[in-house]
Amino acid sequence: MSHFIDRRLNGKNKSAVNRQRFMRRHTKQIKQAVSGAVSNRSIQDLQSSESISIPTKDLTEPVFQQGQGGVHDRVHPGNDNFIAGDKISRPQQGEGQGSGDGQASDSGEGEDNFIFQISNDEYLDLIFEDLALPNLEQKQQAKLTQTKTYRAGYTSDGVASNINLVRSLQNSLLRRTALAASKKRRLKEVEQALADENLAQDRRQALQLELENLKSRIKKVPFIDTFDLKFNNFVQKPVPNSQAVMFCIMDVSGSMDQATKEIAKRFFLLLYLFLTRSYKEIDVVFIRHHTQATEVDEQTFFYSQETGGTIVSSAIKLMDQIIQDRYPSNQWNIYAAQASDGDNWAEDSPICSKILDENVLSLIRYFTYIEITHRPHQTLWREYEQLAQKHEHFALQNIRNVADIYPVFRELFKKEVA
Repeated sequence: MSHFIDRRLNGKNKSAVNRQRFMRRHTKQIKQAVSGAVSNRSIQDLQSSESISIPTKDLTEPVFQQGQGGVHDRVHPGNDNFIAGDKISRPQQGEGQGSGDGQASDSGEGEDNFIFQISNDEYLDLIFEDLALPNLEQKQQAKLTQTKTYRAGYTSDGVASNINLVRSLQNSLLRRTALAASKKRRLKEVEQALADENLAQDRRQALQLELENLKSRIKKVPFIDTFDLKFNNFVQKPVPNSQAVMFCIMDVSGSMDQATKEIAKRFFLLLYLFLTRSYKEIDVVFIRHHTQATEVDEQTFFYSQETGGTIVSSAIKLMDQIIQDRYPSNQWNIYAAQASDGDNWAEDSPICSKILDENVLSLIRYFTYIEITHRPHQTLWREYEQLAQKHEHFALQNIRNVADIYPVFRELFKKEVA
């Protein structure tokens, strides 16, 4: 009977390697499918896994074939429908091929789409790929953490400069004791036997040879061996390199109907998932406002039903106060995202602009405003447009429906190209 041991790398996880190869090969199609899935999901299901469907025609690979070669004369039949230079219209989509959606086709043949499941981590990685907080200071790393070296016991491998002499000599002593103890006991017994004056000559000679052999074997036990060496072990632990805070400001006034609030919550949940997944150390401050602004926790921010009138400046003032009290700009990277339908008292919009221009924008790294409306923009948008022209780190975008959320989110937080 023969026994075989598989020592190949990834011998038990070959499917995982093949899966990653497949995803790299069809990245474009997978990203398109994920982008569509983000828009169609509810808030509760935004971070769960996803079934991706790829048309089988996109899975084919180009192949090389041997040409016939040579010079050949062929006669092709003519036609009475077209002449040289005519343009032939493209066949209608789905004509002559199956759609893969479970419905019958009245003509031709087709193939079902290829469907596979991606995990939660793969799904979120694809959603947040190539995204980053804008305008981070150059000294800070992408993950807002740096590593620090700490002692972590001993290891059998390392460089000479990290050898721990005491621990290595202890191991050497233990090894030499273990290897030579029985021989030394026998050596002592042989020496005692040789001390007997009545010992026969032939027996004495045998013991003398054994004595020399034992001394030789004891002498061959090395004082230090590679097995004895112990090295100081060091590990890298992440520690905060800098601090960042994101202010999430959402309008919950009466003018924000349920559909508009749902879009705002989707945007902020996408932002919250991005921040908590991509950055190790970051604070998130949630602010809801109608006529009054209140700092709330995550649960209240996304699920509270409170509503009222509209005074947007109350939220801007509260953010300014929190920055002054808890987040000094010389110690924190400050970011803000505001969502509203743009409905505000005409007299209040200039106040918002003034507070941002004079107090807030000089302290923060990036401010983004999204307006969720189909209507023409009102005073708040026009005031913010002037700020965007004056400050490069102020961005504003319009969202009209659910399908706009993910494209706008990627546009606001796309990674800067060096």
